[in-house]
Amino acid sequence: MRARVIVTLRRGVLDPAGQAVGNSLRHLGFGEVGDVRLGKVIDLELGSISRAEAEKKVNEMGQKLLANPVIEDFSLELTDEGGTRTT
Repeated sequence: MRARVIVTLRRGVLDPAGQAVGNSLRHLGFGEVGDVRLGKVIDLELGSISRAEAEKKVNEMGQKLLANPVIEDFSLELTDEGGTRTT
Protein backbone atom coordinates (compact mmCIF):
# COMPACT_ATOMS: atom_id res chain seq x y z
CA MET A 1 0.00 0.00 0.00
CA ARG A 2 1.22 3.47 -0.87
CA ALA A 3 -0.08 6.79 0.38
CA ARG A 4 0.30 10.31 -0.92
CA VAL A 5 -0.38 13.12 1.54
CA ILE A 6 -1.04 16.54 0.05
CA VAL A 7 -0.54 19.41 2.50
CA THR A 8 -1.76 22.90 1.66
CA LEU A 9 -2.07 26.16 3.56
CA ARG A 10 -5.58 26.89 4.77
CA ARG A 11 -7.51 29.57 2.93
CA GLY A 12 -6.95 32.90 4.63
CA VAL A 13 -3.35 32.07 5.60
CA LEU A 14 -0.90 34.29 3.75
CA ASP A 15 1.27 32.44 1.22
CA PRO A 16 4.20 34.73 0.32
CA ALA A 17 5.95 31.97 -1.64
CA GLY A 18 2.81 31.36 -3.68
CA GLN A 19 2.46 35.09 -4.32
CA ALA A 20 6.09 35.25 -5.50
CA VAL A 21 5.57 32.33 -7.89
CA GLY A 22 2.34 33.88 -9.19
CA ASN A 23 4.00 37.26 -9.75
CA SER A 24 6.94 35.62 -11.53
CA LEU A 25 4.64 33.62 -13.81
CA ARG A 26 2.68 36.73 -14.74
CA HIS A 27 5.95 38.61 -15.32
CA LEU A 28 7.04 35.82 -17.68
CA GLY A 29 3.93 36.34 -19.77
CA PHE A 30 1.50 33.92 -18.18
CA GLY A 31 -1.12 36.58 -17.48
CA GLU A 32 -3.91 34.02 -17.14
CA VAL A 33 -2.44 32.83 -13.83
CA GLY A 34 -4.49 34.01 -10.87
CA ASP A 35 -3.98 33.00 -7.26
CA VAL A 36 -1.10 30.58 -6.62
CA ARG A 37 -0.85 28.51 -3.44
CA LEU A 38 2.16 26.31 -2.71
CA GLY A 39 2.03 23.10 -0.72
CA LYS A 40 3.92 19.88 -0.27
CA VAL A 41 3.47 16.26 -1.29
CA ILE A 42 4.63 13.40 0.93
CA ASP A 43 4.77 9.87 -0.53
CA LEU A 44 4.73 6.96 1.91
CA GLU A 45 5.30 3.22 1.41
CA LEU A 46 3.17 1.41 3.99
CA GLY A 47 3.82 -2.26 3.32
CA SER A 48 1.01 -4.78 3.24
CA ILE A 49 -1.69 -3.43 5.51
CA SER A 50 -5.38 -3.13 4.77
CA ARG A 51 -6.84 -0.07 3.10
CA ALA A 52 -8.86 0.77 6.23
CA GLU A 53 -5.78 0.51 8.46
CA ALA A 54 -3.70 2.56 6.00
CA GLU A 55 -6.32 5.31 5.91
CA LYS A 56 -6.53 5.37 9.71
CA LYS A 57 -2.75 5.50 10.19
CA VAL A 58 -2.06 8.08 7.49
CA ASN A 59 -4.80 10.35 8.85
CA GLU A 60 -3.15 10.07 12.26
CA MET A 61 0.26 10.86 10.72
CA GLY A 62 -1.18 13.92 9.04
CA GLN A 63 -2.76 15.19 12.24
CA LYS A 64 0.28 14.53 14.45
CA LEU A 65 3.23 15.42 12.23
CA LEU A 66 2.82 15.94 8.50
CA ALA A 67 0.56 19.01 8.65
CA ASN A 68 0.36 21.89 11.09
CA PRO A 69 -3.35 21.86 12.01
CA VAL A 70 -3.32 25.58 12.85
CA ILE A 71 -2.41 26.74 9.34
CA GLU A 72 -2.52 23.68 7.05
CA ASP A 73 -5.03 21.19 5.67
CA PHE A 74 -4.18 17.80 4.23
CA SER A 75 -5.76 15.21 2.01
CA LEU A 76 -4.61 11.72 1.16
CA GLU A 77 -4.64 9.31 -1.72
CA LEU A 78 -4.15 5.58 -1.21
CA THR A 79 -2.90 3.23 -3.91
CA ASP A 80 -2.92 -0.52 -3.48
CA GLU A 81 -0.64 -3.01 -5.20
CA GLY A 82 -2.97 -3.17 -8.21
CA GLY A 83 -2.74 0.57 -8.74
CA THR A 84 -6.27 1.34 -7.54
CA ARG A 85 -6.34 4.87 -6.18
CA THR A 86 -8.80 6.36 -3.74
CA THR A 87 -8.91 9.70 -1.95
